Amino acid sequence: MNLNEQYLVDVIGFNDVERSMLSSIFALAARRDPGFAQYQPGTPGRMPDIYLVDADSAEALAEFRALHKRTGLPAVLVGQRDHGTGFTLLPRPLQWARLLQALEDILATGDEAQIVMPTPAPETTQSLRRSMPGAALRSNSPSAVPDAAAGKRMLADTVLVVDDNATVRAFMQAKLAPYGFEVDFAETGEEAVGLSGQHDYTCVFLDVVLPGIDGYQVCKLIKSNKQAIKKTAVVMLTSRSSPFDKLRGSLAGCDEYLTKPLDEDRLLEVIAKFLPGSRRHHERHAQK
Repeated sequence: MNLNEQYLVDVIGFNDVERSMLSSIFALAARRDPGFAQYQPGTPGRMPDIYLVDADSAEALAEFRALHKRTGLPAVLVGQRDHGTGFTLLPRPLQWARLLQALEDILATGDEAQIVMPTPAPETTQSLRRSMPGAALRSNSPSAVPDAAAGKRMLADTVLVVDDNATVRAFMQAKLAPYGFEVDFAETGEEAVGLSGQHDYTCVFLDVVLPGIDGYQVCKLIKSNKQAIKKTAVVMLTSRSSPFDKLRGSLAGCDEYLTKPLDEDRLLEVIAKFLPGSRRHHERHAQK
């Protein structure tokens, strides 16, 4: 994927909780092919390609209608009604997989022709945006579009999946590969410990019940490495869902505990949380 050809999504409206979730979604979606990154108003030389609109907010709708009248760009709406726009409408609460699919559907149904239409000069749209009542809703965070060097680092992230079940390994491969992760696999605890000592992993998805040493012991051994504590997140991936099992996972040092069968939205949320950039963001906020 050419990271310079990502589609930029302009987020209009939404409350703080939803905006935080959307930031995580787009941090992950930027890795896909096609990639979708969150547009940041004021980014030099860049204009949005698609709008994502809070359809339950009158201010957000007013801003969107004014911008769409000038640009003709497609949109995905989130809320109860599409207000006669005819654009794709997604219900609340936001679901990661459904949103990403809706964005991809815009390209697949031929609306991509609209996306590549000439857009107004940056100063024209920025002037319009400053005059709109919804302008105060927008984020002032740095641009989400990575440069080429950052993209190479991003796409080098490697994940380790430790599970003796071939179906689970195939499922994880299918869900992780589209986001540019290299995926290693281990079927035993001993193999997992050996691989974690040879490679730096962004995340280790770890089953509890394994041939040989169990997942709790594997987690303890991985977390005993001081470098791994800073760089590697361990996510327990198991059918054991009792409070006692979750407590054992926490005591072993795991960062998250997911139960099977896996919910795709929850899996994507956890993956996004442990991207290097997201980990640094959470660490900075924890220090404040």
